[in-house]
Amino acid sequence: MLEKKATDYEKAVLIGVINKDQNETKVAEYLDELEFLTFTAGGEVIHRFTQRMDIPNPKTLIGSGKMEEVEQYVKQNDIGSVIFDDELSPAQQRNIEKQLRCKIIDRTSLILDIFAQRAQTSYARTQVELAQYEYLLPRLTGLWTHLERQKGGIGMRGPGETEIETDRRIVRDRISLLKKKLTKIDRQMETQRGNRGALVRVALVGYTNVGKSTLMNVVSKSDVFAENKLFATLDTTVRKVVIGNLPFLLSDTVGFIRKLPTQLVESFKSTLDEVREADLLLHVVDISHPNFEEHIASVNKILDEIKSADKKTIMVFNKIDQYKAEIIEEDDLVTERTQAHFTLADWKKTWFNKIGDRALFISALNKENLDDFRKRVYDEVRDIHVTRFPYNNFLYPEHLDQY
Repeated sequence: MLEKKATDYEKAVLIGVINKDQNETKVAEYLDELEFLTFTAGGEVIHRFTQRMDIPNPKTLIGSGKMEEVEQYVKQNDIGSVIFDDELSPAQQRNIEKQLRCKIIDRTSLILDIFAQRAQTSYARTQVELAQYEYLLPRLTGLWTHLERQKGGIGMRGPGETEIETDRRIVRDRISLLKKKLTKIDRQMETQRGNRGALVRVALVGYTNVGKSTLMNVVSKSDVFAENKLFATLDTTVRKVVIGNLPFLLSDTVGFIRKLPTQLVESFKSTLDEVREADLLLHVVDISHPNFEEHIASVNKILDEIKSADKKTIMVFNKIDQYKAEIIEEDDLVTERTQAHFTLADWKKTWFNKIGDRALFISALNKENLDDFRKRVYDEVRDIHVTRFPYNNFLYPEHLDQY
C-alpha cells in the first residue's frame, strides 16, 4: 500500500467550545483526539479555533463573530473541511455550510467516515452503512441542492412526492433492508458462537489504539492487523489460545472512544456480543497516554451501556516501555507533585490499592512482563473452567511450569 504524501492530505480546521461542562484544558484534550481522528481519516489539521460560551448558538453552535473569523481563515487558506468536536444539529450544519461554503463535519460523522474506510468484511460494511444512513436521514436537506421542496403557486404543484420526500423514503427503505440483513447475520453469528462449545471466552476491550491487536498477536501467535491509528480493528477476531494445557477463546473487539456515536453502538451491537458473552474481560489501557484514566472511565461507561460492567475484569496497563513521568528536581520546592510526576511504581501502588491485585503492567510490543500476564490469565481461566466443570480438576496441575 502506497503511503500518503503530505500534499495528499486534505486541509482542515478544528472547532471546539469551552463551557461549564468542559473547561479549556478538557477542550484541548478533546481537540488533540479530534486531530488524531482527522489524521486517521486522511486530513491535516492546519488550525484550531475555540470559543467560550455557556449557551451554544442554536443557528451555528458558535457565535457570529467567531464564524466570521473562521470564514476568513477558510477563504485565505484554501481549507477543505471544518470539523466540529461537538455534534451539530441538521439545521446548524446547513447554516454553517451556507456561510463557509466548504465541507462541515462533526465528530460523529468523522468517526463514521473512519469506520467506513476501515470496514473490510461484508458484516462490518453493513454495520457501518446502517449507522451512516441513520445519521444521514435527518440531514438530507443539507446535502444536495436538488433536495429542495417544490415552491407553491400556480403550475407548481406536482402530482406525487416531492424529491426530498422520495429521498427520505429511499433512505428509510435502505435502513429497513440493512437491519433485516444484520438480523440474519446476527443469527448466523449466534449459531457460530454456540458451536464453539464450552470453552472459556476471554475478550480484549479498551479504548481505541491502546494495543489490543498487538497483544492479541503476541498471545495467540496470529497476525491481526495492528496500526498506530484509531480504529485499526473493526471486525471482531476470535482465536483459540492454549496456555500450558488449557485452551480458551480470545477475541479482539472494536476500540471504544469518548463521545462514541449512538448509531455505532446500536449498529455494532452484534460485534459487542463477544463482550457480553465473555467469561473474562481483559481491559487494556495505554498507560503512556496522559489521559488514560479518562479512557478507562469512557470504556466503563460503554460496558455499562451494554450491560457488561459487572463481568470479571483484569486491568492490563500496556505500553510501559513508552511511559515517561515528569521529573521534579530534589531542590524544587515550588512545583506541586501531581499524577503527571507519578512513576510506574507510584501507579502500581495507587492502582493495586484501588482494585486489589486485578492489575497487570506490560508492554505487548516489547514483550515485557508477558510471563506474568500469561500466568494470571491461565489462573483466571482455570478458575472459571473448574467452576464450570468441577469433575475435571485433575487436568490442571497445581503449579504451571511452562506457558
